[in-house]
Amino acid sequence: MLDQQTVERLAQRLDEAERSKSLIPAFTRDYPDLTIEDAYAIQRAWTKLQLSRGRIVRGHKIGLTSKAMQNAVGISEPDYGVLFADMFYPDASPIPFDRFRAPRIEVELAFVLKAPLKGPDCTVFEVLNATDYVTPALEILETRMHRVDPETKAPRKVMDTISDNAANAALVVGGRPIRPLDADLRWIGALLFRNGQIEETGIAAGVLNHPANGVAWLANRLAAQGEHLEAGEVVLAGSFTRPVDIARGDTFHADYGRFGSVSCQFV
Repeated sequence: MLDQQTVERLAQRLDEAERSKSLIPAFTRDYPDLTIEDAYAIQRAWTKLQLSRGRIVRGHKIGLTSKAMQNAVGISEPDYGVLFADMFYPDASPIPFDRFRAPRIEVELAFVLKAPLKGPDCTVFEVLNATDYVTPALEILETRMHRVDPETKAPRKVMDTISDNAANAALVVGGRPIRPLDADLRWIGALLFRNGQIEETGIAAGVLNHPANGVAWLANRLAAQGEHLEAGEVVLAGSFTRPVDIARGDTFHADYGRFGSVSCQFV
């Protein structure tokens, strides 16, 4: 595993890349033996830097929740990152495109907790009992690293993405709040439109067979670090569509049928 000095130095590189909106080489180019635990150590060091500047943790995100995505990157479990308060936008918001460099967008469900969730034996039923409501959401992805190295042409690896706060940048929440036992969450579907044209469709069962499974996985994964999910946290449970590239001026609208909709415009 990486020593603490190296972990903090790499976290600083990520921090500088985010603030300058520049791209850095993937860490696995210089550290080919980087492990998943190394990656989470870098993410925690980066998070500590953000907290030192006054940012406030408001929740977590879960990524790589579909079997297809896990197989594509060669892992057998999801990943996670941190949501800060300044990442949240209300429904129908104009979002400054200049905040990002190469953003993409995904369709998800967000769980808002009314009680803490602690591992290591958290189950989907405990997640449902601890959830105040579930709401439609859009996650905005960003990278601080080259997705494909300009010199070696090698793609970034999952360890790079984890280090990079699981590629999270912002989110939009909206639609109809859903009590977790008032609907079979597996069957909540969505249509994603960009500028009036449909781009993606998906159904929430694509997230580990039930989106609450992702939240249970996260509670159990955090327990290994002596951490847990707090009451009031927002947890993005994982995308059930492929990411769609965003250009300046794009308007996105996700239609969740009887569960409402959520939208945003990049200005």
